[in-house]
Amino acid sequence: MADYKLYYFPIRGRAELTRIMCVAAGIKFDDIRVPGSEWPEKKKTFPNGKMPMLEYKGQYLTQSLAIARFIAKTCGLAGKSDWDQAQVDQIVYTVNDLSEEFYSYFLEKDSDKKEEKIRKVLNEYVPDKLATFEEWLKQNKGGDGFFVGSTLTMADVAVYEGLTSVLQKDTNLLDKFPKLLAHRQRIAGYPRIKEYLAKRECTEV
Repeated sequence: MADYKLYYFPIRGRAELTRIMCVAAGIKFDDIRVPGSEWPEKKKTFPNGKMPMLEYKGQYLTQSLAIARFIAKTCGLAGKSDWDQAQVDQIVYTVNDLSEEFYSYFLEKDSDKKEEKIRKVLNEYVPDKLATFEEWLKQNKGGDGFFVGSTLTMADVAVYEGLTSVLQKDTNLLDKFPKLLAHRQRIAGYPRIKEYLAKRECTEV
């Protein structure tokens, strides 16, 4: 039985950063996918009534970024120094901002508002964030390696996963950001990550 049990819906969403980090680090975990139809009843038994939830040796942790940071520290993906960790957090929080914009579109019920939201996300919000990521990447040894330091961190995984949904909407978004495109290809090429991605079901979020 694995020490780590991660509970979330059968989508990428707010749990995928943690899933990919576990995969990359070779951490065995139970990836428990809770169908939406079962959630109203299960919600009553979950701390805070929230997912994702991490169960670790009989203890429970909610809030996606708290879970991700715990896993990152556990498997050496949080950054080697205090400054590195702060830089990683800066990138992860920026990715989260981008994700929140996409979720706003995804959860919109009004079709006209939904169309307007995705237009603004893809044409205005995302390009601005991509330029920021490209610049941050280039600041670390010219952008030919990782976002922070000389090894994989949570920041690299966060940017990779955080761009997945918008790239499914527009595959050309990275055309003007060559360093970011090459970085995405490097992360996807990690043996464990590559194997995981090959089997992963495609979902909108």
